[in-house]
Amino acid sequence: MSFWISLLNNVSVSFFGSILSVSFCDALDSRKKRCIFVCSMLFLPMLQGLVYFFWGADFMRQIYPLVVHLPLLFLLYALTGRLLWPFFSILTAYLCCQLRRWIALFAVAMLSGGTTMQNFIELVVTLPLLLFLLRYASPVVHQLSGYSAKMQCQFGAIPVLYYIFDYVTMVYTDLLSSGDPVVVEFMPFVCCAAYLVFLLYNSVKERTQNQLKQAQKSLGIQLNQAVREIDALRESQMLASQYRHDMRHHLQYVSACIQNGQEDQALSYITGICQEIDAQKVERYCENEAANLILSAFAGRAKKEGIQMKVNGSLPAFITVSDSDLCVLLSNALENALHACQSITAATKARIIDVQFYHKNDHLFLQVENPCEQKVLFENGIPVSHEPGHGIGVQSICAIVERYDGMCSFLIQDDHFILRLSL
Repeated sequence: MSFWISLLNNVSVSFFGSILSVSFCDALDSRKKRCIFVCSMLFLPMLQGLVYFFWGADFMRQIYPLVVHLPLLFLLYALTGRLLWPFFSILTAYLCCQLRRWIALFAVAMLSGGTTMQNFIELVVTLPLLLFLLRYASPVVHQLSGYSAKMQCQFGAIPVLYYIFDYVTMVYTDLLSSGDPVVVEFMPFVCCAAYLVFLLYNSVKERTQNQLKQAQKSLGIQLNQAVREIDALRESQMLASQYRHDMRHHLQYVSACIQNGQEDQALSYITGICQEIDAQKVERYCENEAANLILSAFAGRAKKEGIQMKVNGSLPAFITVSDSDLCVLLSNALENALHACQSITAATKARIIDVQFYHKNDHLFLQVENPCEQKVLFENGIPVSHEPGHGIGVQSICAIVERYDGMCSFLIQDDHFILRLSL
């Protein structure tokens, strides 16, 4: 009886691993391929049963890779036209086979059973475990097949190591049962190393994602600024068109005033028209055009909110900081200052944003000061916010400062938030 249970268990584990392998590859996408796989699954267990019947279980274990794994690899190669991913799929399925083995070993240990009980329990749990893995694990593993060869190798490293370790220490030798500490502790070492690699990989990935978020934020700021500039230009163009259309009427009125000896009224009218035109142009704070556009845009937003913005400084037309980085620095700093002032009522505190900047010895110096009523949380000297969508601006500022090997500081002084940077 034990012989037939052992034989059925070996056949079932062959079906278990083969079905998982072909599922990880998603190789059965046509009727022809499904027929080929079914025929192969009838042939491989027959070959396995003959070897088991004539030469025994121990010999079958030793040549199992040649009887099952190698033909399965050739089969998957024929079905998919790929070699690397089917190789990793087979070894991953082999690793999953250890789940049924451990469940059986645990049950034997609890019930004080023997080899026959272990084979029987492995046989019983095969189908439920296979259905579970096909439902939850297979779709996730199959997605990795579309990744690069490098990613596939990273995924397959653990199954390959376990496969080699299992056959070297348990099938072809008895190193594991000998209790040699180097052998016993090898797989825990592999698990620890894999865990550390996982942490490092996720750390690098998270850093890359943060850089992408900062880049996206920077591009968003530049896009919004460009939209504001386009709107301002469109409005100026509309006003210019209107002034050109009305110019004939203005000239007729001025001419009539002069003809009637009303020179003062004509001058007053001309002065009023000039003031209206000057009010529409972008205010110049310095020679740098990018800084002018940004400062002018935020000054207009602040004025609409009833917030005063003082600007004092000078920047040449060309500086060491690129226009895109300057846009991100000024926009983030002024956006945060404007947001802080919006939460303050004018009756309790003067809402004034003080901006100071200058360029000297190829270095940019910038200071933005604004009143602040809300409590600011700091981590390592950098303000942080747990509100959705907040805190990315400060990260962008720090990233640019770090890229230029500059310095920046954030502090609260007399209920005022002060940003200082030099780069």
